[in-house]
Amino acid sequence: MTHTAAIHPDRSALIGGLAIAIGGAVLFSTKAVVAKLLYRYHIDAVTLIAFRMLFSLPVFAAVAVWKMRAGPPLSVADRWRLVGLGLIGYYLSSYLDFLGLQYISVGLERLILFLTPTFVLLMTSVLFKRHIGRIEWIALALSYCGIVLVFVHDLTGGAGSTAIGSLLVLGSAACYAVYLLFTGEMVKRIGSLRLVAYAMCVSSAACIAQFFLLRPASLLIQPAPVYWLSLVNGIFCTIFPVFMTMIAVQRIGAATASQAGMIGPVSTLFLGALILGEPVTAIQLAGTALVIGGIYMLSQKKTS
Repeated sequence: MTHTAAIHPDRSALIGGLAIAIGGAVLFSTKAVVAKLLYRYHIDAVTLIAFRMLFSLPVFAAVAVWKMRAGPPLSVADRWRLVGLGLIGYYLSSYLDFLGLQYISVGLERLILFLTPTFVLLMTSVLFKRHIGRIEWIALALSYCGIVLVFVHDLTGGAGSTAIGSLLVLGSAACYAVYLLFTGEMVKRIGSLRLVAYAMCVSSAACIAQFFLLRPASLLIQPAPVYWLSLVNGIFCTIFPVFMTMIAVQRIGAATASQAGMIGPVSTLFLGALILGEPVTAIQLAGTALVIGGIYMLSQKKTS
């Protein structure tokens, strides 16, 4: 009786954490579908990302002010690091992602972004001279084979466009990998909630400033669906998944949360089919299975 009581809270905490992680991954993946719907109203990536950040900035700014008052002041070096990380991790990464979505399917976009852990591994090997084991090389090979399979399949829709879009999203994944690589040490020092809030504020300021520098203010006047979709993009595809992922990591650990995040590419594939009418083929499913298999092997290696 006592033994069961001791196990039960741990199990319910794990299930709760997994549910939050899966929910966050699905919501975050949905931004690609929302972006595709917004592009139907003939807005560009600069305008799309500005609207996204305009709707999410108030929440991140409120959290930043709260954490600023609650925590110790940041050093000048940490402030500059946060500015750099915010610009690379959320501004440049998001901008390249939304640019790429103008050319490729949401399924391929999500699969390419899913290569981020492999980029982190490769960068760790090059920058910090970390040895990559045989299992990790197999995992990398599996993941990249899956991407190539879906990429070649999608080339039938226009080789030039698919290549450009894929390169842009690949750049997005690389930027986010750099962000992850250099936030690890800062998270321990200033806390994940504070770091995310500050970085998102920097990113939001950059996205909104970019809009006013490159586009006329008259573009802020859009049809009502653009505002509603941007609100969904800002709240449900940005604010919720950012905090849900962070809560999940705190509850069940980064490795388990990343494994739960594997539902992301699959959910995007089927959401794209359901909402956008994008076809789901056997080749796409095979490519998705290879990518998920590779990332699963990497995550298992991390936990062992």
